Amino acid sequence: MEEKKLIITIGRQYGSGGSEIGAKLAEALGLNFYDKNILRMNSNESGIKESYFHLADEKAGNKLLYRIISSMTPEKKEPSFGSDLVSADNLFRFQSEVIRKLAGEESCVIIGRCADYVLAGTEGLIRIFLYGNMESRAERLVKKGLCTSSDALKTIKRVDRERRDYYRYYTGKDWSSPENYDLLLNTSFLTVEEVVEAIKGYVKLKGFSV
Repeated sequence: MEEKKLIITIGRQYGSGGSEIGAKLAEALGLNFYDKNILRMNSNESGIKESYFHLADEKAGNKLLYRIISSMTPEKKEPSFGSDLVSADNLFRFQSEVIRKLAGEESCVIIGRCADYVLAGTEGLIRIFLYGNMESRAERLVKKGLCTSSDALKTIKRVDRERRDYYRYYTGKDWSSPENYDLLLNTSFLTVEEVVEAIKGYVKLKGFSV
């Protein structure tokens, strides 16, 4: 009997530890992890070309991604590789198509990119949202050298607003609304390892072997 596919998407407030947690969760479950470094889509042409060639380069490390990107063709309602390649809406279609094809091929962990919305209705999908209080998030960012203590709160509010606006624009939904997710976790008082264990426990409860 074929083991059922497990697709975990992670939405996260800035500074809640989402990237680190996602990477460690994927490692613990033996799954591939797809984050902004792989699905990076910028609004400037050089950034897009860099992203596309990274995705299309088999040497980038993931042969499934290479196969998916190489097989994508500019058909109706699919991403265009023409002059509108750099449009934000086309980029969303592009990365959404990549996400759907990845989820169709393998179990994996995907962070951000409205993946919970893009994959809605997919069998084996578990949608997670990570959040935390301002103090713990600011402390985490300062500790990682991502901002100074004086501008941490301002940076958190700006990035959260950008993520909320992006999510609302492409999904019509509220990014932080509990009804969009299966599991919400406050990471303020838990270590990365404890959060990973909590998610693994939920995955197990949902009938997956972990």
